[in-house]
Amino acid sequence: MKKFGIAAIAAAAIAATSFAAPAQACDIKRPIVFGNLDWDSNAFHTEVARLILEKGYGCKTDTIPGSTIPLNAGIVRGDVDVLMEIWSNTAPQVWTDGVKAGKVEALGINYPDAVQAWYVPKYLVEGPNAPAPDLKSVSDLVKYKELFKDPEEPTKGRFYNCILGWSCEVINTKKLHAYGLDKDFSNFRPGTGAALSAVIESSVKRHKPIVFYYWGPTWVLGKIGDDVVQLKEPAYDDAAWKQMMDAKSPADVTKATAYPLTKVYVGVNTEFAKLAPDAIAFLKNYRTTAALASKALAYMQDHDGSAKDAAVNFLKTRQDLWTKWVPADVAKKVEAAL
Repeated sequence: MKKFGIAAIAAAAIAATSFAAPAQACDIKRPIVFGNLDWDSNAFHTEVARLILEKGYGCKTDTIPGSTIPLNAGIVRGDVDVLMEIWSNTAPQVWTDGVKAGKVEALGINYPDAVQAWYVPKYLVEGPNAPAPDLKSVSDLVKYKELFKDPEEPTKGRFYNCILGWSCEVINTKKLHAYGLDKDFSNFRPGTGAALSAVIESSVKRHKPIVFYYWGPTWVLGKIGDDVVQLKEPAYDDAAWKQMMDAKSPADVTKATAYPLTKVYVGVNTEFAKLAPDAIAFLKNYRTTAALASKALAYMQDHDGSAKDAAVNFLKTRQDLWTKWVPADVAKKVEAAL
């Protein structure tokens, strides 16, 4: 009985020692500072990276909230260590100058397919009872203007453009003219993002005809992305895009082109990169898609949740993806912490 008691105590002591073993030490002592850019997809990616670094690598992290230009300036100065979304075609000059000066670098592509396009619901063009089975591209829209009848201009169809005053609204207006659609479609420009997302979601849910512009990653495409079809446009062409962007008015545009797919990078300060090789190795491996981010944003919308809620859900449900970014022992620590 006595021997059993000693053995049990020894076993318990070993187990306790093992359980209390310190977590993997982070390779940087101070908190890793993320720039919390003011849009939801960046917030989601930031929380995923923070959770992995905190739970898997034993790091401390922090965030600085702000908009694009101040936070890009911050990462160049070294006030910010990591930005999870550097949009390649709209990066501010301060980032570009910082790359040339060796102050910052793009580690790798977070997602390669940020999208902007024109869409119609799938039920309009697919299936035995589809009312517009031949609607494949923007050039086909003219044949189906009756299907998209504008209640305020019954002789025209209605195209739901981007939000009034945004650059995408100006581009789409130029496209309508270049595609010869401005004579047959009214250019409907909602005043707010909420108004646009509401009419799109409602129309798709109620199986109503609608042709609209949207972009991703967004919660809207996360919720309805499987139920809509992207209309074909002329393949992206640099010269046509430049001519379209430089045109002073829609009447000056003679040729339009599809929006370019945008690569979105993870950006880091180069001095931080030297101090934190383990964190850098993880961030180099960080790779997602716009569709994945849209699904995460839809989760936030449906559950009235935060970016951290969506990050936790992602880590719990997509081990097939994120465990490939980190060593096996780090993945186990993150899973155990969840």
